[in-house]
Amino acid sequence: MKHTLKNSFILLVMFGLIALSLTCKGESPVATPPVTTFAKGADISWLPQMEASGYKFLNAQGVQEDCFKILKDHGINAIRLRTWVNPSDSPGSGHCSNEETVAMALRAQKWGMQVMIDFHYSDSWADPSKQVKPKAWEGHDFKQLLNDVYNYTLEVMTALKTAGVTPAWVQVGNETRTGMIYPEGNTDNWGQLAQLINKGYDAIKAVSPDTKVILHVDQGNNKALFRGWFDNAQKYDAKYDVIGMSYYPYWLDGNPDYTLSIEDLGSNLTDMATRYHKEVMVVEVGGEDFKIQNTYDMLKAVLTKVQAVPNGKGLGVFYWEPEGARSWSHYGLSAWGDDGKPTMALDAFK
Repeated sequence: MKHTLKNSFILLVMFGLIALSLTCKGESPVATPPVTTFAKGADISWLPQMEASGYKFLNAQGVQEDCFKILKDHGINAIRLRTWVNPSDSPGSGHCSNEETVAMALRAQKWGMQVMIDFHYSDSWADPSKQVKPKAWEGHDFKQLLNDVYNYTLEVMTALKTAGVTPAWVQVGNETRTGMIYPEGNTDNWGQLAQLINKGYDAIKAVSPDTKVILHVDQGNNKALFRGWFDNAQKYDAKYDVIGMSYYPYWLDGNPDYTLSIEDLGSNLTDMATRYHKEVMVVEVGGEDFKIQNTYDMLKAVLTKVQAVPNGKGLGVFYWEPEGARSWSHYGLSAWGDDGKPTMALDAFK
């Protein structure tokens, strides 16, 4: 098992030495900027793999630049990073380890960006179709599984803190419409799911009391789904601060026309904020890379709907892997062209 106490100690010492080295040079670790503005964010967890493969990011003028700079120049002020327990080194479905997450969070912070951490509690992708238990946790009874969630979450949060990063937001689970860490955390057993959620929440707050904890469900335009899910979260005393949504018009009933669902998204955002007295965010959004104007218009509409949530309870919008160009990822919902440049769709965040 990679995440042992020994490895945790080594990791903490390593980042402690980095901080000490900076201090000795008369520098300080970059402080986390306070959350004072609406989040215009991007999940760019593929970036280390893309850079390692030799992918070159070009700005609008065709000049090679750091992807972070290009994103910042387009108005991006926050970065979301997924983290996996014991990931493989697969180019597309690996990486996102504890160590890589900390390194990416430090880069984001140095560019003056807020950080969101997305715990999948898996060794690879977790979403409503799959929530595969980490291999190292297989065979553990439920009591041990609760300890696994707490200890792993605490380890990652502590490594971030030691490196000088305080995430503004942290997700306990990714798109958990059907639960997480199957089978114990399936929504068929909400009592157990709530206990797993609360272990993640408690570990986050133990290290970083001011970090806001997000629970994340897909189909952000589906009010009935969200009411059912968060009614159960309330019934079973699941602890959280923010309701996070995914919104992908492309996947909604096979019809990518966002105008058919954008009003439902806006209504659901307001309903969640008022019904549960919570803040809300769209933590994943994306549009077709070749329908540039349509994706731009959709993003502008989503930003408007979140900003319109009463009492300032709409916190922000995050594009999922805008830099993940189809030529590298084979993913069709980025905001990057095959010419290595961002498309005009990304201008929606300016």
